[in-house]
Amino acid sequence: MTKRKFFIALLSIVLLTASCDEKESIATDLGFQSLECNSKNNPTVVESEHPLFTWIINSEGFNKSQSAYHILVASSIDKLNTNDADLWDSGKILSSKSTYVAYEGQKLKPVQKYYWKVKIWDENEQASNWSSVQDFQMGLMNETNWGAAKWISLNKDTRTSEHRFRAYKTGKMKEPFMVEGQAASYFRKVIQTEKEIQSAQAYVCGLGYYELYLNGEKVGDHVLDPAPSNYDKQAYYVDYNISEALKKGENAIGIVLGNGFYGQDISWKRDPESDRDMSYGAPAVRLLIKLTYTDGSQEDFYTNDSWKESTGPIVFNNIYGGDTYDARFELNGWNTVNYDDAKWGVAKVISPKVTKISAQQIPAIKKLKEFEPQNVFKAPNGDWIVDFGQNIAGWVKINVQEKEGQLIEITTTEALLRNEKDIFQGSTGGGANGMAQIYKYICKGSDKETWEPKFSYHGFRYAKIKGISRKPDSDMIKAVLVATDIQENGSFTSSDALLNKMHSISKWTIVDNVHGIPEDCPHREKCGWLGDAHAFCEYALYNYDMYDFYKKYMEDIRTQMRPTKGHNNPEIKFQVPTMIAPGKRTSTYAKLDWGVATMYLPWYNYLYYGDDAIVKDYYEDMKELTQFYLSYKDKDGIIQDGMGDWCPPRWDRRANPSAMECDPIISANAYFYDVLGIMENFAKIINDAAYEAQMNKEKKELKEAFNKTFLVNIPKTNYKWYGSQTATVQALQFGMVPETEINSVVDGLVYDINEVKGGHHSTGIHGNRYIYTVLTNYGKEDLAYQILTTPDFPSQTYVMNNGFTTWPERQFEWETMEGPTNSLNHPMHSGFAAYFYESLGGIKSTYEGAGYKEFTVQPIFPKNMTETAVDVPTPYGTIHNSWEIKGENFSMNLEVPFNTKAKVMLTPTELASLKINGTHFETYQKENSIKVIDKSAVIIGSGTYHLEYLK
Repeated sequence: MTKRKFFIALLSIVLLTASCDEKESIATDLGFQSLECNSKNNPTVVESEHPLFTWIINSEGFNKSQSAYHILVASSIDKLNTNDADLWDSGKILSSKSTYVAYEGQKLKPVQKYYWKVKIWDENEQASNWSSVQDFQMGLMNETNWGAAKWISLNKDTRTSEHRFRAYKTGKMKEPFMVEGQAASYFRKVIQTEKEIQSAQAYVCGLGYYELYLNGEKVGDHVLDPAPSNYDKQAYYVDYNISEALKKGENAIGIVLGNGFYGQDISWKRDPESDRDMSYGAPAVRLLIKLTYTDGSQEDFYTNDSWKESTGPIVFNNIYGGDTYDARFELNGWNTVNYDDAKWGVAKVISPKVTKISAQQIPAIKKLKEFEPQNVFKAPNGDWIVDFGQNIAGWVKINVQEKEGQLIEITTTEALLRNEKDIFQGSTGGGANGMAQIYKYICKGSDKETWEPKFSYHGFRYAKIKGISRKPDSDMIKAVLVATDIQENGSFTSSDALLNKMHSISKWTIVDNVHGIPEDCPHREKCGWLGDAHAFCEYALYNYDMYDFYKKYMEDIRTQMRPTKGHNNPEIKFQVPTMIAPGKRTSTYAKLDWGVATMYLPWYNYLYYGDDAIVKDYYEDMKELTQFYLSYKDKDGIIQDGMGDWCPPRWDRRANPSAMECDPIISANAYFYDVLGIMENFAKIINDAAYEAQMNKEKKELKEAFNKTFLVNIPKTNYKWYGSQTATVQALQFGMVPETEINSVVDGLVYDINEVKGGHHSTGIHGNRYIYTVLTNYGKEDLAYQILTTPDFPSQTYVMNNGFTTWPERQFEWETMEGPTNSLNHPMHSGFAAYFYESLGGIKSTYEGAGYKEFTVQPIFPKNMTETAVDVPTPYGTIHNSWEIKGENFSMNLEVPFNTKAKVMLTPTELASLKINGTHFETYQKENSIKVIDKSAVIIGSGTYHLEYLK
């Protein structure tokens, strides 16, 4: 062998050895459960310049975590598959971060599709395989990319149906007057595609609700698109994949457009002469279709002045009053190619005031469930009444056969009269917004006619039907649940049937009130009151995927902000939200206990998801609003602003205002103390040391002033409290009570509940959110259960025993009333049910381990409960905790997701008897290096555990 050949052979051996050394040990037990970009699987309208990647890992064993990750992003699958990532190769990043990892590659282009994959290394430096290939597509990104697409609107209102009018009368008006509102519009256009289509995407922005059709078929399963917003500042478009719906040759595009909240120009006016403008203008729509042909060429189609327009059978539509459909004016085939549109007009191109258009990231509103009649009976006037058994938000669907011109009128309500012989309309608020909830259908006289509304939804359980010739049945009428399709990922169940039913009612009350915003009710107002939104936020987060929902609502709050003078320094103007967001139907500036939703929603979103983007996006807005409320500080250090503990028992702001036993200033200052702590934490995240110090100082000063001003002795006792159950509960919940006074204050709260209130709560929405959790935290879990389940007024059980299937707005003694006035569907009263997860299930996230990176486990429960199970959705996977108790033996099955830690809170006695997976703790700790902190809190990593100890 020559010397040269020898060195070549030696070099080959060295290189081969190096290659072998670089081969990683693959952990076969690491598998990707899910992969998301911007919290979605393969999203199609990403508009952020730095998309966020999240992955959930399945792994066997215990204490498993991530030590590093590697992400590749490419412009094609081929480049990704050869690991030639042309957009971003993160390299191996030593980090345990597996949620909301920001893209840091080359600039991303509008409407382009990109591909990504990830691999990770575990705590032992063993690598996973690469994940499956995922993709994401960018949205339009900015106004420029709408190209030549124009806004089109109805040119001429040609309605002639005598049924296009409705009676309008608010409670303050002597006589009703007739209104017709803005007309629903029908638009059509035939386009010609000359080649075979590879892909097609439609982008639609409706100022008002719309539905899109292609070749006679509706596109997608959305209804009531898009979500409401402050349209002049922020409108939303929705995208649809229409690749399968379009064909080579001629295609007919149709759009039907209603008023929604944009063109709502009727309700909430006080009289016919009112110049109060409730409409943003004439409803309009903008459409862009982007086609890619199989040969790689592209073509756009869009709305412009070549589109045709008409009115049609929807002769009235109002989001509050309902739809009127006159079938005699149907436009058969209007959205097909061969329809004769010679008599149609030309669409009007307009320029509405719209500052920004963004892709809608929250789930669409959909038809989620149908309900059949549970009971049908005749009203005293001979009309039929249908009971669907559940109070829902949505509409009715009918299937009728009557003569031509027959008017069928369907009035929807939540309740019956006390004698149950007729409907009661007092809770749905026609006197407030001016119109009762009524659907009208005028028959064309065909064999069978099927109809359901398009542009309104109602809150109801009952439907009174006028104009039909036979008794209604499930073939004739159904109720349809219509709401934002938020995914239910959490669950709670227990050995107690009452609590299980409360959980169900609490969920129903939330689902009925999400229609692009968190509503107060689905009928009378349909408004996003800020105080209501933060009252039920945490319970919603335990049950549903709300990540994008609250981000969107924060933008509603921001775009609702108005310049408002400071109180003590009126020369300074602050940007302050109104009590309601979004929309024209607003109120005063947001009083402190409502406006703090601006801080609470980002705080809860951060705690539950761990993504600090929402904190960074709204930090300056939150700082400014905090300073605004600080301008209300008086010489004693108390903030003189607040709305009050809304809807405590028997309270009516006109008839019985004194029933609100908690002074609004006290409850507002308690909230503000908590918010000062939140802002202090936000400042840490932002690295704003100066503001962090200011918040810490303000918090200490407010705590001192609060206790000096409001902590008082209860006469003829040795106890103290803050003058009401709500204020006392808040002070305990937020850590405002001096340590030396805690026992006295807890005893004061118990004294008021038992001795003064006869074993009942007296809290409104501020106190009721926390009272059961607070009592449980301070060793009074049996009392918490008692006030929840006592059948006497007031209690949640009392409400259930009166037959309600959602939580009513007011806490009244219903049996004394003709019918239940005020809304019967108010989600602000669902907030208390977070207690089921945080106390009974025992699962809570932490600030230090936000997003459940680290969470606490501490079930505390009343003595009569024997078992509970909860599933808590997290960005790392689902936490499952189920426990049961038999005698003194407590056992718990706990599933801790990969890459997280659980802090199991025990007493020293419980720790002494603890077994983990059948092994005594001392032995298990030695074998598994388990940490114990604070003498009895056990830190465990991922895995499935069976824990046993003596209670």
